[in-house]
Amino acid sequence: MLFATVALLMSSCGLYNKYERPDVNTKGLIRDAVSDVDTLVVAPQDTASFGNLPWRSVFTDPQLQALIEQGLRKNANLQNAALTVQMYEAMLKAAKLAFLPAINFGGNSVGSIQTLYTDPSQTLKSYTFPMTASWTLDLFGNILSQKRSTQMKLLGFKDYQMAVRAQVISGIANSYYTLLMLDEQLRIVTEMSQMAKETWEMMQLQYKLGRMRSTSVQSAEANYLSTQTQANDFKRQIRATENALSLLIGQAGQQIPRSTLAEQSLPAEFSTGVGMALLKNRPDVHNAEMQLAACFHDVQTARSKFYPTISVGFTGAFGNSGGTLNPGKWLTNLFGNLTQPIFNRGALTANLKVSKLQYEQAFNTWQNSILSAGNEVSNALVSYNSYDANSKLETQRIEVLTKNVEDTRALYKSSGSSYLEVITAQTQLLAAQINKVSDDFSKMQAVVSLYTALGGGGK
Repeated sequence: MLFATVALLMSSCGLYNKYERPDVNTKGLIRDAVSDVDTLVVAPQDTASFGNLPWRSVFTDPQLQALIEQGLRKNANLQNAALTVQMYEAMLKAAKLAFLPAINFGGNSVGSIQTLYTDPSQTLKSYTFPMTASWTLDLFGNILSQKRSTQMKLLGFKDYQMAVRAQVISGIANSYYTLLMLDEQLRIVTEMSQMAKETWEMMQLQYKLGRMRSTSVQSAEANYLSTQTQANDFKRQIRATENALSLLIGQAGQQIPRSTLAEQSLPAEFSTGVGMALLKNRPDVHNAEMQLAACFHDVQTARSKFYPTISVGFTGAFGNSGGTLNPGKWLTNLFGNLTQPIFNRGALTANLKVSKLQYEQAFNTWQNSILSAGNEVSNALVSYNSYDANSKLETQRIEVLTKNVEDTRALYKSSGSSYLEVITAQTQLLAAQINKVSDDFSKMQAVVSLYTALGGGGK
């Protein structure tokens, strides 16, 4: 009856309360990606989120899937995150065992042999084997709140593990798509280099026939050499990207097997889910909330320090401290301790104030993480729509410029255009083709960013 009364009183003081999510405003969290008016992207009933898709359903390239699977097995950051989770699991186990009594054997065991002065042939043998057991009664929630705080931190680090996992998946995907982009750009530059070389050779022939000046030949040669330097730069970037991707998947730098940019197929329709779904799906946002919950229980721990600490215990010792003439017996003792803090130079008050301030900091961090998540989703959607529109425009531009190069070269052969027009047309076509590939890559990168921003990286 006494324990029940005390528990009821402590519950009314808030020492046994569980964490409950504070109110947070998610209205208008994601801006419309097309309209200039700030509206929600999706209706409230839209609950199926693109971020809930398994990563294999998003990244369907078999060679990319193999790289992601290797990264999930061997990435060093992901392995360390898993080890951190194991450490906090061990700490939580210890926090749960804090409710049980502490039992110790020995420590002060004594054994001795004494010889009688009057009769050296006789000896007295004495021995003692002590045992102690103590148990702290958690009437004021100190141990309980510490255990709950550790539980929240464990959940937070599991979220951190998932966040690292999502970063590994997105990092591998982005590096892979970067390689495909560079491969395509290298192919375009190589083809353009061959075209520039043909133009240069054609002008050399015209110069030998006395139909143009040496400056025209020099300009054509410079244009050809420019394409060569671009090709070398793309080769350098390919090698560096292969090395970076190799590090992500836990292997030494080497050539990465891959397909082509044209073979890629990514989702084009996205369902982002409502604001509250972000609270559930984003591991970093959930991690921030678990840190908030841990601070909530730390406040309870600090508050419980103002109440008495009650412990009960048992000591026992088996021995014959009187020597061989006394038989071995058990000597036992039961005790109880109560410690009530009265004056600790303001330490308890300061600790409680600091704990409350840390809770406020954690709330601000959690709220900001939600806003950041909304920004990331909005930015990814805008990027996808923008680069998709640019890619379509560049496709039209390439068609026009390809026809322009063909017509300009034909006119040049019949003296209907100048060498400068030919070089300019080729340069513009090369730039448009390179931009088209960059836009396609950026669109793919926006898909990866959106998937990660919505809490992707699932099984």
